[in-house]
Amino acid sequence: MASRVGKQPVAIPSGVDVKVDSATVTVKGPKGELSRAIPGRGSVSVKVEGDQVLVTAEGEDRISRSMHGLTRTLINNMVVGVTEGYTKNLQIVGTGYRVLAKGKDIELQLGFSHPVLFKAPEGIEFKVEGALKFSVSGINKELVGETAAKIRRIRPPEPYKGKGIRYEGERIRSKVGKAGK
Repeated sequence: MASRVGKQPVAIPSGVDVKVDSATVTVKGPKGELSRAIPGRGSVSVKVEGDQVLVTAEGEDRISRSMHGLTRTLINNMVVGVTEGYTKNLQIVGTGYRVLAKGKDIELQLGFSHPVLFKAPEGIEFKVEGALKFSVSGINKELVGETAAKIRRIRPPEPYKGKGIRYEGERIRSKVGKAGK
């Protein structure tokens, strides 16, 4: 029984070029180029047919089935990344907290004794939308998510007043504070 996700072909939109050699998949598009080693080599095969990419499992063992869906999803993420890109929106909650753009980097003032400068990794772009909102965007889905998580880790939202950096739309479960006399 093959993976349901892996069976679906990945559509290649116009303007996108996908090349597959023995060990890597390279996707070129209007926003850039991404390349990745095929995970689980030997357990899956990847080929381009017309305007779609087909991923097939080589066997019926557990590893082949799991790599089948994973490989298809990773290739689809690459195609979406080079055509549309990925964005994570973050917001800051707290009195005196703010974010400033410093060239390609951002400077965060989060109640520490010093401002925190966060340098943009290669392929990541920050966009500041006011003093309390900013976004992390790029063509690599994993890198965008990881960068947003690293920024959030600087000052995660605390459960009593909700102060800190959170994803847009994230709900923080608040706790009741200490009861006074």
